[in-house]
Amino acid sequence: MLRSERSIRVRRRLARATHVASGPYRLVASTALGVVALAVLGAVMGPQWDPVPLEDPLPVTSTSTAIGDAPALKKYDVRTSVVDVRLDDGTTVQAQISEPVGLDGPAPGVVFVHGAGTGKYTIAFLAQARALAESGVVAMVPNKRLDTYTTRHRDYVQMAHDYDASVDVLRRHEGVDPDRVGVYAESEGGWIAPVMATIDPRIGFVVLVSSPVVPPREQAAFAVDSYLRNTGVPQEVFRAIPRAVGMSLPGGGFEYADFDVTPYQRQLTQPVLMVYGTGDASMPVLQGAEQLIGDAAVNGDTEVTVRYYEGANHGIRVDGVVSATFLRDLSGWVLGLPATANAAPRVAGATPEQTYVAAPVPEPRWLGDGDIVVGTVLGSVALLVLGPLLVLLARGAELVGPGRRRPVEQRPRFAAGVPWRLTGLGAGALATVVGLAWYLVSIARLALDYERNDWIVRGGWVAVRVLGVAAVVAAVLLMQRVHELHVAERVAAGGVVRKLAFGAVAAGSTVLLVVLAYWGVFQLGI
Repeated sequence: MLRSERSIRVRRRLARATHVASGPYRLVASTALGVVALAVLGAVMGPQWDPVPLEDPLPVTSTSTAIGDAPALKKYDVRTSVVDVRLDDGTTVQAQISEPVGLDGPAPGVVFVHGAGTGKYTIAFLAQARALAESGVVAMVPNKRLDTYTTRHRDYVQMAHDYDASVDVLRRHEGVDPDRVGVYAESEGGWIAPVMATIDPRIGFVVLVSSPVVPPREQAAFAVDSYLRNTGVPQEVFRAIPRAVGMSLPGGGFEYADFDVTPYQRQLTQPVLMVYGTGDASMPVLQGAEQLIGDAAVNGDTEVTVRYYEGANHGIRVDGVVSATFLRDLSGWVLGLPATANAAPRVAGATPEQTYVAAPVPEPRWLGDGDIVVGTVLGSVALLVLGPLLVLLARGAELVGPGRRRPVEQRPRFAAGVPWRLTGLGAGALATVVGLAWYLVSIARLALDYERNDWIVRGGWVAVRVLGVAAVVAAVLLMQRVHELHVAERVAAGGVVRKLAFGAVAAGSTVLLVVLAYWGVFQLGI
């Protein structure tokens, strides 16, 4: 009798709890509260992205890129040869020398410094070396040393010493004027060439093409921002820039990310030709030129010539081909030195555009360690996998162990309604993480190809956010059910193993929702 009365009271409590905790209005209100809480948490966990507009851009005084005082160019036949270059530590790299045939006297020489990635004379700088040699300049393209160059480790000062060994070889090459040997550096090489010019003052001149100038981390953030704006992504996505670029990257290394070439640029004494394409969204094309001019002036070097080429991208290519106008100007500037070092106009060509300043990247306050970020995500996913495994193991033990003799209704179980809610929470959180990863990879591909696709850019972002909200709905439904069971003096999971499984999935999902909030999935303009 007492047991029956107690059962009746429990059922009444459960009915009251279900009535109070359920209903569309309460579900919507609780979900909205959860999303707002995650939005606030995501906002306070890390830095925002608010780039400063660039003001007072460098004035372009002429639309013509022609180099004043440059001589009329001749055209020579070209002979190529391959030489060995011995570096300071005994390592040897090969280099190809392209030289004009039939010169009357010693010629100026140019050593090429590669940009990021691998670099071989059979692939890199083919058009530039050929154009220089046909004009009367000896061009040398060394293979890039790769045994000390990895994604995680790059020593720009040591690389400068390695490239300078090629400069010494070219100075000794027959038919080369050793006092007129300079360097041509592209992209990442722009962090190397000023170091070379400092450690080897005999270098006659420096050509900087698509040079970053600012430290690698700042350039990376600037490039990501520019690419995303060109792709048309929602404003909420930009919050991820300082959180991704500002943190230490997983696995360590990348110490070169904060390399500052400014001290070396402030020691320059050589004439400099700085070149950008107006279609290059990855480089601070205005800021870079302004900074180099200011840095060189610190040491009294005012011989900086700047040229912008209409529609040219990184490497001064238009439709995949190196600009013929640029090759003409390059050869004329080198052959005309020293007269062309200060030839007017100083800044000329197409009008460049740079909307924002490439500036230091804010460092994340809480998740600034990439290893912690990756470890947190992987650990959470492991908890989501562990939960179902524990349940399967428990069921297997119940079928073959001593507990198999117990009546089914007395065996440990999840309470009714808990399994599907718990599964929905875990699956929703994991699906949102996968969706976010897919979205970021997709927009990265679009950005690098300078393409737009609103179905992916806008629709994909909406889909990711809908998945995130669905995971919050599942969390609210689960919490409501647990509350109902608590009021009715019942438990959500019976037995130690199922309690552990419940806790693992709930904890893993909660952490993933917080991580998703950090990366901006639940932003509400906060």
